[in-house]
Amino acid sequence: MSNLKYWLWLSTRKGLAGVNMERVLDHFGTPQGAYFARGQELEELTWLQGRAKVSLRDKSMAEVDRILDQCDQLGIRVMTRQDATYPQRLAAIPQPPLVLYAKGRPLAVDDEVVIAMVGTRSCTPYGERVAGKLAMELTHSGALVVSGMAQGIDAASVRGALMAGGRVVSVIAGGLDVIYPRYHRSLYEDVVASGLLLSEYPPGTQHMASHFPVRNRILSGLSLGVVVVESPRWGGSLLTANHALDQNRDVYAVPGAVDAPASEGTNRLIQEGAAKLVTCGEDILCEWRNRFPVKLGVQTPMDPQVVEQRLHHLEQTTQPEHQPTQPERREKEVDNPESMEYIDWKECKQNLTDDEQVVLLALQEGVKGTDDLVEHTQRPAGRVLAALTMLQLQGYVAQEKNKKFRASVRLKME
Repeated sequence: MSNLKYWLWLSTRKGLAGVNMERVLDHFGTPQGAYFARGQELEELTWLQGRAKVSLRDKSMAEVDRILDQCDQLGIRVMTRQDATYPQRLAAIPQPPLVLYAKGRPLAVDDEVVIAMVGTRSCTPYGERVAGKLAMELTHSGALVVSGMAQGIDAASVRGALMAGGRVVSVIAGGLDVIYPRYHRSLYEDVVASGLLLSEYPPGTQHMASHFPVRNRILSGLSLGVVVVESPRWGGSLLTANHALDQNRDVYAVPGAVDAPASEGTNRLIQEGAAKLVTCGEDILCEWRNRFPVKLGVQTPMDPQVVEQRLHHLEQTTQPEHQPTQPERREKEVDNPESMEYIDWKECKQNLTDDEQVVLLALQEGVKGTDDLVEHTQRPAGRVLAALTMLQLQGYVAQEKNKKFRASVRLKME
């Protein structure tokens, strides 16, 4: 049996993610070691909860075979951490994906000046225009733009990079065959034709709220720097900025009007000194030219008239290709609550930081928004956001459609 199957098997274990996944891999050395572990060997994992242990005891390869068949039919490549094609920048972050699914043109990401562009879905025309212009300038100068595929800043960034005739990487929060939102089908096809789609989720996986903050660590992990174009005070884009800071990446932010809700988060990043203020692509690339002289050789600036024409076209194409039907309006990234598992708090907290413990305990009292958690825990917002991301990664917390959070487990305190 090929090593790939063992990697896929381990990556699909239910109730096993984040720190616990890393501890299992460290304990057994390889996915094969975990697969062939039996009885007493698994009982030695005293820090694992019941659901995860049950999943490790399941040695069926049926799901793995299904994933490989789907990948073969859809033209999706699979990379594991042991493969030479797996980006080393990403491999170096805490808890990198065990497996990456890829579709499109192979890219040596580690050799590129990768700049992630993120921002709110509910962006303003100003935000869309700035994102498109920045992406064009970065791409024209030799950088590689990476973003998501959501409406708003993500879509404007991807389209801007494509309009500059360059490549682009999109990291999505579901299977590569699941178009989200549905009216971005042509954008997916354009990215595959000239760039690369990436995901840590196998084909058929729906885009869910809990996937997006987890996905964000990949955006920053692939990049040298992250630019936030527009974000409200508690936007998901700030999670990406926090990941970038934790991963020792540079953070940039586009300023906005002081009374604009969509720019409150970016203005705060600049005010607190967490991000460099940028207004054009050169503000970012000037910091990388000495390190990448060949990639970022001096380029003739784009003709301003051409830029304006493309931005005008961008404003037209950022509108949905059709008005969503009523069912599609409800097509939000919503977690489907499962019956909650009871876990022993004494064992659970051994795998959590102090911030994660405090946040998880707070959510035992009920659903809470970020503001509520900051007030309840008396912890800085950045630390609360970071704790929420890691708790979601480990399956202890889920995000609901109203951007509030709920516990996915019940704690046994005795």
